[in-house]
Amino acid sequence: MTEHYDVVIVGSGPGGATMALRLARTGKRILLLERGDYLPRERENWDSQAVFIDARYQAQETWYGSDGRAFHPGLHYFVGGNSKVYGGVLLRLRERDFEEIKHADGISPEWPVKYDTFEPYYQAAEELFHVHGLRGDDPSEPPAKAPYAYPPLSHEPRIAQLFDGLKREGLHPFHLPVGILLDEQDGKALPHSPCIRCNAFDGYPCLVNGKADAQVICVDPALAAHPNLTLRTRSYVERLLTNPSGRAVAGIQVASNGERTVYTGDIVIVACGALSSALLMLRSANDKHPHGLANGSGLVGRNYMRHNNSVVLAISHTPNPTRFQKTLGLNDFYFGADDWAYPLGHIQMVGKSDGVQIKGDGLPELLQWFPEKPFDWIAAHSLDFWLTSEDLPRPENRIYYDGDRVILDLTVGNMEAHKRLRQKLRDLCGKLEIHPHLFDRSLYLGQNVPIGGTAHQAGTLRFGGDPAQSVLDLDCKAHELDNLYVTDASFFPSIGAVNPTLTIIANALRVGDHIAERLGT
Repeated sequence: MTEHYDVVIVGSGPGGATMALRLARTGKRILLLERGDYLPRERENWDSQAVFIDARYQAQETWYGSDGRAFHPGLHYFVGGNSKVYGGVLLRLRERDFEEIKHADGISPEWPVKYDTFEPYYQAAEELFHVHGLRGDDPSEPPAKAPYAYPPLSHEPRIAQLFDGLKREGLHPFHLPVGILLDEQDGKALPHSPCIRCNAFDGYPCLVNGKADAQVICVDPALAAHPNLTLRTRSYVERLLTNPSGRAVAGIQVASNGERTVYTGDIVIVACGALSSALLMLRSANDKHPHGLANGSGLVGRNYMRHNNSVVLAISHTPNPTRFQKTLGLNDFYFGADDWAYPLGHIQMVGKSDGVQIKGDGLPELLQWFPEKPFDWIAAHSLDFWLTSEDLPRPENRIYYDGDRVILDLTVGNMEAHKRLRQKLRDLCGKLEIHPHLFDRSLYLGQNVPIGGTAHQAGTLRFGGDPAQSVLDLDCKAHELDNLYVTDASFFPSIGAVNPTLTIIANALRVGDHIAERLGT
């Protein structure tokens, strides 16, 4: 069986879903393929044990490190992709992130397309995904031509106290820009607000659809408004087939419910996530592309980046009854510090700990410092932070197949910056009524960190002007194929030190305009 569409999109995460919404407006016949199904709406969506410890919604497949050890990647195969469980923080890359930046461990390369090209698409992406924020709050933020369309999220009292304390220390804390469907007054959700400002937002699926994820914002509205868009779930794309010349994708081979179907499309867009998109290219090898589709440069799957992330717990001297904690960020050390010439990175609040998570994390150091305190007491006094430092692209950091096994080869680098960022936070805690010891948590990042922690994946199909040094051109079309585009974070030549999702969405809108023009609309 074969069905033909004007455009076929593989993957319904932020890159694919945004593209589906953008192109559905053209009136062309669009097919959106998703290997998973809708994430079930159930009580377990908000259950710490189910989400973090049992990994109820995480992919169950097994991959391997280069040392042969097996692990489960932190991926989520649902309509909306990993955005179903993301924290909703939608930050622009800084303007300097688009330029070459020197780090202690090497170079973060220059982007071939600069910030000024992305700026209007960043604005559109923020408006589309209901980003709540405040311009001018963060001195490192790039220039913007318009304010946020939605007001910043209010801080609950303990976070407001932390905000004020950081300011007294001469720093510049800011309201995190968060994609959220929240209408609030005096710190409380209004009766009609989808989001209720609960403690199960960051890392959880949202039971009430209050999170601005790709399904809620793009897929469902596009399907409701545009009958020319078709979504097929439980449809795993096994490989892309090319025409005899190898210059175009001629078919998309899909396994669904035990049957195999080949779809065809004038234009094919891959947006499976940086890791899965590279794997699709590799398993689509044929006589014309013997090393994988679009892999004449040998770079498919290489230059994998995933940020140097850590989630740490600090103990406040006073209780912290905050429910919605993800409202504060700090970028004072983003590009360096007075005692370090290189970029350190970004600090933000993360979802509030509870006793179940702390017990599941199994923190021996924590029990050593507070041996007589129960987990619920520790949770009641916890302040939780997410630290992000830039991971540099390295050709040897890559994903590939060894027979049928997926191998993720990862050498951790640029960790001195992350170590120093952590010390900056620790020093601040000692001045802000917080115990000056930070305790590592792993459940937010996924088990088997760092290799299994695939949050913020990027870079496996980088874009550029030189086909010998890149996989995609400046419009994110494969150099070697006339109708194949990629719109997830695969195209990133570097990753900066902020959450990559807003840049994925903005780029999908940018490439969507190009494809719409190509379609003649």
